[in-house]
Amino acid sequence: MNWIEMVVHTTTAGSDWVSDLLIELGASGTMIEDRADIPDPSKPHGIWEIIDPKLLENMPEDVLVHAWFSADPGFAAISASLDARLDEMKALRPDYGPLLTDTRTVSDEAWSEVWKKYYKPFYAADHLVIKPTWEAFTPAPGDKIIEIDPGMAFGSGTHETTGMCITLLQETIRGGEEVIDVGTGSGILAVAAALLGAGHVLAVDIDPDAVRVASENVCHNRVEQVVTVQEGDLLKNVDSVCDICVANIISDIIIAFAAPLMKHIRPGGLFICSGVVRERTEEVAAALKDASYEILKTVQRGEWSAFLCRRNS
Repeated sequence: MNWIEMVVHTTTAGSDWVSDLLIELGASGTMIEDRADIPDPSKPHGIWEIIDPKLLENMPEDVLVHAWFSADPGFAAISASLDARLDEMKALRPDYGPLLTDTRTVSDEAWSEVWKKYYKPFYAADHLVIKPTWEAFTPAPGDKIIEIDPGMAFGSGTHETTGMCITLLQETIRGGEEVIDVGTGSGILAVAAALLGAGHVLAVDIDPDAVRVASENVCHNRVEQVVTVQEGDLLKNVDSVCDICVANIISDIIIAFAAPLMKHIRPGGLFICSGVVRERTEEVAAALKDASYEILKTVQRGEWSAFLCRRNS
């Protein structure tokens, strides 16, 4: 089967909006190609794997959001709708970049392989290595390996938001905690929590493809006795309570979700959240405080922010 690959040129600030728009218009999957997601080998972070400098050199200057659509007659209408929405946004948000598009026809094999060349093993936290399933890696003593095949689900681990959530999980999990991962995507945070010592992890996602991919990654990492994956719209049909909730989603959902989430976190429990662009950090912080969370820590990497909060009793 052939697919139409559409590529939108944007910026880090606009990449999530573009990705959401493409999904809304019917894309079967998206992939964001952003230099900010690749650690600069000349400026080692201490926790990132030192990578081939040529990888960064070959990355495009624009942030590229790739999306794949079925090659059928309906694509013309989708393309026209996309152009109209992008034209509107150009006037409203010049910081979203040129918002120009390229299209090409690709095969199934090309679609599944296009993003793999940028995904290499790296340290997401001290002694916690994220490794794509198709890559070889020799661990150092004490290393724990998460093997991930994101498929069409969000969460390869390279994004700053995922890295910050993993670091905060490492700082807060002491052993035996009950954890809920909202919007689990590939399951990467759920697997990380299990390997860091959580007693049980409930991983929830509204996307059936994400649930399938997360379940496969949980089994591949042999943590199925600790992690339960289920389909759901946030926590609407979930009765569980936890010691730590982690949600790597988007600002608007965090703002709307913070107060209802309270009933799922034990008094004194923790809420780790990210997916917040820097320009909305104060807005999200205010919403968390209004919902009676105590913000213990704010972390920032690149264009993104993450919060560690405590639910007040």
